Amino acid sequence: MSQLTLDTQVCDIVTVVPKSADLFRCLRIDFCCGGKIALKDAAEDRMLNPEDVLNSIKEIEKTWGKQSETDPTSFGSKTLVAYIQRKYHDGLRDEFSLLAPYITKVARVHGENHPHLLRVQEIFKELRSELLAHTADEDANVFPLILKFLESPTPELKEKVKPYIMELEREHENAGDLLAEIRNLTNNFTPPDGACRTYRLVYTRLAQLEKDTFDHVHLENNNLFDRVRAAL
Repeated sequence: MSQLTLDTQVCDIVTVVPKSADLFRCLRIDFCCGGKIALKDAAEDRMLNPEDVLNSIKEIEKTWGKQSETDPTSFGSKTLVAYIQRKYHDGLRDEFSLLAPYITKVARVHGENHPHLLRVQEIFKELRSELLAHTADEDANVFPLILKFLESPTPELKEKVKPYIMELEREHENAGDLLAEIRNLTNNFTPPDGACRTYRLVYTRLAQLEKDTFDHVHLENNNLFDRVRAAL
């Protein structure tokens, strides 16, 4: 068992106990963009009992045991980047393409009686545009620069990579804000009584999109980018 305390940062808890991310999502505690905060402060910000949250995390850690798959935070930087690209960047592109027609259909069919769906459709389009541009830039420009810097952290490369990291984290935060608005509009992805299968499918897929995006951002912000910051 790890030595987690109320002073342990939320992002570090998720690194040690990846399954705790599910608990933090349910409690609406930010573990990616806003994860560099002590658990005690994060819980109190949500008006939760910090000890209760910590005990829940320890229970998760106890029952979760060893991870069923290799922990990507233990990868070398090149392998970690390849993992992010394969699992999250490729997956994100596929899911945006597959999910878009369902969101369009639900907004068209149900938007008159459920006008929040029209706003969900707008946010989805904005999120899709921003994240596809964001991941394309990472793949083509930022990740190669990061790997070059980590291999040879020269002063010249340091000046090039630092503003990229700051901008990417701002873009991650904006994506988190958009996902938070979708969650609020959809009542925590809870479809109304009598919702059709497509309506329910959209909510389920949006919830999964949020989960994958938060896991993705956490791995970049609190692992890959931390490696860069340690070398700056």
